[in-house]
Amino acid sequence: MKNTAILLISCPDRKGLVATIAEFLYRHNANILHADQHQDSANGLFLMRVEWDLEGFDLAPEDFHQHFAHIAHQFEMQWRLALSSQRPRVAIFVSRYDHCLADLLYRHQAGELHCDIPLIIGNHSDTKWLADTYRIPFQHIEVLKDAKAEAERDQLALLRHHHIDLIVLARYMQVLSPEFIRHYPNRIINIHHSFLPAFHGAKPYHRAFDRGVKLIGATSHYVTEILDDGPIIEQDVARISHRDALDDLIQKGRDLEKIVLSRAVRWHIENRVLLYANKTVVFD
Repeated sequence: MKNTAILLISCPDRKGLVATIAEFLYRHNANILHADQHQDSANGLFLMRVEWDLEGFDLAPEDFHQHFAHIAHQFEMQWRLALSSQRPRVAIFVSRYDHCLADLLYRHQAGELHCDIPLIIGNHSDTKWLADTYRIPFQHIEVLKDAKAEAERDQLALLRHHHIDLIVLARYMQVLSPEFIRHYPNRIINIHHSFLPAFHGAKPYHRAFDRGVKLIGATSHYVTEILDDGPIIEQDVARISHRDALDDLIQKGRDLEKIVLSRAVRWHIENRVLLYANKTVVFD
């Protein structure tokens, strides 16, 4: 298991940023393992992710803020420090489709997702067998048309009880309310079965088939109050032809959905994503 620290930074682009950050870490005996940066010239922004080995580093994580604060102030930084040893607690929301849930649970068991999954919430009980297979508690909370607020209150109570850091919507076929989303800003990841912004909303495969497209896709994004409009983390596509029936599109799309969602969740867990201007930078 890695024992590293990750520093994520966004600030106005200026000369000397990389040198100042590198010199600070060197002064405190950091062995930098990875460093990646991006300049957005249109917005005048500098974004960076730097990861270093904590062995020999002479600042305790709880003391980092005190020593780094003057640099952050000087360069007007928005920043945060993360530790690779910390395992975020993830809740998965699901409806009846099980392919994304199955993929996430397998990857978690295989050690690809460095997190804890203490809870799966379903508005149907169809996937409880899968949760039982992986020995993860499953909570069935029915979402009735006229009682969505009550259902969300029950969900939020469970999330608070389990100290959840991240929510993953693994084909959860319900629209979350703005009030719910405000409890977890930029901490809800959705998979949409279309290459957004095309075919947002319901039944995108049906509309893509009717349109006669030659490419279908899947999009993983952070959830915002505007449906299917949050910052995009990952997308992928598959080519189709006139020979593909609607069922073929759905099957090929499900393969895309699994891998696109798992990539987005892994990148978030590994602190590789920075958000700005309704966009994301995903660092290598």
